[in-house]
This record gives sequence, structure tokens and C-alpha cells, in this order.
Amino acid sequence: MCPAPTPPLWQPDRQTVDGARITRFQAWAAAHHGAPAGGGYPALHRWSVEELDTFWLAIAEWFDVRFTTPATRVLGDRAMPGAQWFPGATLNYAEHALRAADERPDEPALLHVDETHGPVPVTWRELRRQVGALSTALRDLGVRPGDRVSGYLPNVPHAVVALLATAAVGAVWTASAPDFGARSVLDRFQQVEPVVLIAADGYRYGGKEHDRTDTVAELRAHLPTLRAVVHVPLLDTPAPEGTLDWSTLTAADRTPEYTAVPFDHPLWVLYSSGTTGLPKALVQSQGGILLEHLKQLGLHCDLGPDDRFFWYTSTGWMMWNFLVSGLLTGTTVVLYDGSPGHPDTGAQWRIADRTGATFLGTSAAYVMACRKAGLHPAADHDLGRVRCVATTGSPLPPDGFRWLHDEFADREGGLWIASVSGGTDVCSCFAGAVPTLPVHIGELQAPGLGTDLQAWDPRGRPLIDEVGELVVTRPMPSMPVRFWNDPDGHRYHDSYFDTYPGVWRHGDWITLTSRGSVVIHGRSDSTLNRQGVRMGSADIYEVVERLPEIRESLVVGVERPDGDYWMPLFVHLAPGVTLDEPLRTRIRRALREHLSPRHVPDEIIDVPAVPHTLTGKRLEVPVKRLLQGTPLDRAVNPGSVDRTDLLDFYVDLGRQRA
Repeated sequence: MCPAPTPPLWQPDRQTVDGARITRFQAWAAAHHGAPAGGGYPALHRWSVEELDTFWLAIAEWFDVRFTTPATRVLGDRAMPGAQWFPGATLNYAEHALRAADERPDEPALLHVDETHGPVPVTWRELRRQVGALSTALRDLGVRPGDRVSGYLPNVPHAVVALLATAAVGAVWTASAPDFGARSVLDRFQQVEPVVLIAADGYRYGGKEHDRTDTVAELRAHLPTLRAVVHVPLLDTPAPEGTLDWSTLTAADRTPEYTAVPFDHPLWVLYSSGTTGLPKALVQSQGGILLEHLKQLGLHCDLGPDDRFFWYTSTGWMMWNFLVSGLLTGTTVVLYDGSPGHPDTGAQWRIADRTGATFLGTSAAYVMACRKAGLHPAADHDLGRVRCVATTGSPLPPDGFRWLHDEFADREGGLWIASVSGGTDVCSCFAGAVPTLPVHIGELQAPGLGTDLQAWDPRGRPLIDEVGELVVTRPMPSMPVRFWNDPDGHRYHDSYFDTYPGVWRHGDWITLTSRGSVVIHGRSDSTLNRQGVRMGSADIYEVVERLPEIRESLVVGVERPDGDYWMPLFVHLAPGVTLDEPLRTRIRRALREHLSPRHVPDEIIDVPAVPHTLTGKRLEVPVKRLLQGTPLDRAVNPGSVDRTDLLDFYVDLGRQRA
């Protein structure tokens, strides 16, 4: 269905377009590499995927990537999986992340905020010094290129220092947030066999202190490859026997030494949510992440030295790694360690105010919670520097677009709203922010540069203005070089390339519109399919959760052995609300009127809460499997779930409906 010719919600003015880094990049690439001089972003994107080698060479040159050893060419083997980027080249990610220390040593590289204190700056000079001290200490401990260093840390400067020091050595970083329990952390860290564990004694969240000393002791006991444990006393507890003290290891005045490693040398290991088994250990490369994040942050997010970049995240989510890469563009990175809603729902807007954030990243769920709470962020806070609010985690509903636009409508130039979508798998965005394009309600602005994003039907035919599978038909440098514990590559292949050989299938339903924008409909493996019509769960959530009585919802489609199809809608009600027949009628009517009769569920069921992964995603596929009678231990990894007690409800319901 062709998008209606409605006016955009937001349109960049001529000054914004002319001043955008992506505009300057296009003019430079036209002069030096044959990129189209006109045609705006659509022409630039087309060139970036059709001339993939030239585009990524241009990115490396534009951002002055410092190769210790130059590459023989941009792309060796182009096949997926297994594409070889910049063969022969060596470099170091940490060297690039700390380059601004030479030019602006006394300006803040980091601003640390917690629930009680104002922003605490860490200057570029101090960040570089701490990285130099810790990287020296790691080498003294015997850490060598390829060794794994693990962090059990919240979103604090210590975690940034540890990541950069690990990368400087050429070792491999891997992290978990301290709200993960021991079993969940071990499911991740045991796969990669770390030699060093850098662990906090606890964290503060929601106005309370959460001690993690027992959990750290359990990690030490079950990680036999550890040569050293570093104690980070965020709660001021004494260092346990046999551990090293963080302040001692970071006290020296040292300049970092950067080990030059091959372009495809591992930078870090990220993990899938692990809802149905051991999390996949995704290995991404120093060079691949460097180039992808320079492109994404420097061009798409338009970040530079005058910016302050705040994205609400934890170290257990890929967005933390993405946030830290803001340093690559010389941007000041804002680290918030605490609850997104403490002491009230307006917490993230307050942080943006206190830190002078220019780019605020958050979740679609947070935006909708603010809307429901009746907040007025632009009126209640000084957000004059915020030029973009970006959302991810789930599609931003149309009402979220409208609310953000209306709240900032009185400001000259309005607000750039960037709904983005990507994944841990590539630690980046497939589609989202473009500072020179208009914003249409409910749509992501465009596919990213160098990303040959398409929507395919089951036969592998491209679709426009129709729902299809999200595929990427040409390699991206930040695609995993491998999975850690996958020696023959079969898990990697089966995860992305088993449906369309040689083409990355991500597992999302999307629509590429004829005007070049993108609509995300939800996961394709949990997509609803009634009478051959495919429907995204996100569309249903957007309508249902507009109702003030509904706090959150979960919808699944269950194929029955007899060929029947059952689509229940589970609703978590607001306090004091009862799921009576009038409310059920209102829900059905809203879905019928705003979507279609096909979107009306077969049943509406009250639940105590909706279960999520530890990174906040609704457990659609595991719940579907439980309702189909799959045993709990095969349907979901309990260590990946925020509240395992909620799963019993679906287990019992599955038994009843069997």
C-alpha cells in the first residue's frame, strides 16, 4: 500500500541541511570518489550500496582513520557470511576513541550522572590517563591480544575506561550489567573464558543500594580461566581477599600504548537475549565497528565536538557500546547510572537538562510512558540544546511521534524525531536517523548508508509498499566476524543465512515505502498471520496501549495442530482497573476501527504483568511456544527473563488449552 501523500511531521530547514555533516560528506565524496553531487540523500544512499568498496574507502578517508598498516583493498571476499574487510590493514579502536585528548584535553569526554548527584565530568586528559594506567596494568597481568577481559559493571566511567584499556591492548571486551544474576552472567562469560574480571560490588537503582558481592564471589568460583579480579567499590565495600583494587590499577600517569591489530581482530563480544537457550556470543571487529560507528554517529546522528550525547542504556545492551563510540566523533558522552523513572517519570528529561544534551536517545516505551503521565518536558525543563530525540527497542507508535512533536512545537525549528532500528547482531542501525530528510509519522527516515536494506517476499523478491522480510543483500563491516563458540560456523549461518542463501535475514517484518522511508512491524518469527495476511504485533500494541486502562500488552498467534489459529491478547491493567466486558468491547472496537477486523484478538486475558528479556523486549516467541505446549526449559532460558514467576501463568494456560 503506497504511503499517503501527507505532509511530513518535521522538515529540516535549509540551514540545517546545509550545515549537516552528511551534506558536507556528500560534496567531498563527489569531488574525490565520484559520488553524486546532487539528488540529496536518496542518490547518496544508492551510490553507497552500488559502489560499496568506494563508499567505505571514502568513510575511512573522511574520518581520517589511522591505519598502522594500510589495506591491500577494501573488500576481499564479498560473500556472506565471511566477507573480508580491508585485508592486510591494522589499526586500533581505542586510539581513535581518544584522539580528542590531543586537541581538547581539559574539556569533558564523559559526564557521569547518578540518581543523587549532578554531572561529574571526566576530561579527555583524565580519561586517556586512566586508560593508559589500566592498559599497562593489564599487560603486567599477562593480558595479550585476543585474551578476554570481562566487566560486571553499571553505566559508569570505570566501564568506559575498562573497555578502552582492553581495546588498547588488543584484548577482547565483554560486559554484563550488574542487575543480571549469576546464572545469566555465567551463561555469557563461560562461553568466552575471560582471564580478567572487573566487577563492581553493587549499584544504586531506584533510590536503593543493591549489593552484588555474593554474585561476584559466585562468578569468581565458576570462571576457572580468571587470572585476576579487579574490585570496583561503587558501594565502598572493602576489596575481597585475592582481588586487586581499581584505584591502584588506574593511579599511574601513563600515556596509552595502542597495539595495532588486524582490521577483523575481535573488539568485543556481545550477546543475544538468549530467550531459548545459551545466548549467541557475537564477535565484532575493531575495524568493522570503528567504521560503522563513525558513519552512524558522525553522519546519521550528526555528532561532533560541540555535542553532548545521552542515550539511556545499561552495559548489558548494545546501545551502551554504541553510546561509548560517541567518543570517536569527539563528542561528550553522558553516562547515566540509575533508574529511567527515578524519582519520577521525567528523570531522563531532567538529565538532558542538567547535562546540556544535544542528542537524547531513549526507548519508545519511555516516550509513551511520558505521554500517559501527562508530562510536558519542553515546558518543564531547559531542553533548548536538544535537537534530536531518538528512540529504539521497539517501533515508536504514531502517538509517540505526535506527542514529541507537539511538546516541542513552539520551539524554532521544532524537534528532529529519529526512530531507529538495528540490532545487537550488528551493533548499529539498519535504518533510522538522517538529519537532512523529513520525518513522517510512524516511519523511520531511511535505510542507513552502505546498508542494502530490502523487504523480500518468501521467494526472495523485493517488495515496495508491502510487508516483507528485512534482509541485507550486501555485507556490512560490523556484521559479526563469527560466533565465539561456533567452530564450524553453523550457528552463525543458521541464525541469518538459512532462509535466503548468501543474504542476511534479520527476522523483522518491514515495509520499504515508495518515498524511501521504512516501517518496522515487529519480529517476523512472532508475526501474526491470519488468513494469509501478515500483521505486526507493534501495530496492535500502539492501539491497545493508547487506552489509559492498559499499562502494557502482549499478543501472539498460536498455530494449532488441527490447523486452527488462536490469537490471544494479554493485558496488564493499570492499578484499580478491572477487565470487564465494557473494557473488552472498547479494546476490540479500537483495534477494529484503527487497524482491521483481523487485528481483533480471539480472547483478551488479564495478566499480572508482561514478561521481558533482561534488555526489555517482550517475550513474544517464548510465550507462543509455551502456549503450544513446549516445556519451559526448552521454550525459554529463565536466566534471560526479568521475572521468571510470570512464565508459570503461560505454562498453565498452555496445558489447559492443549
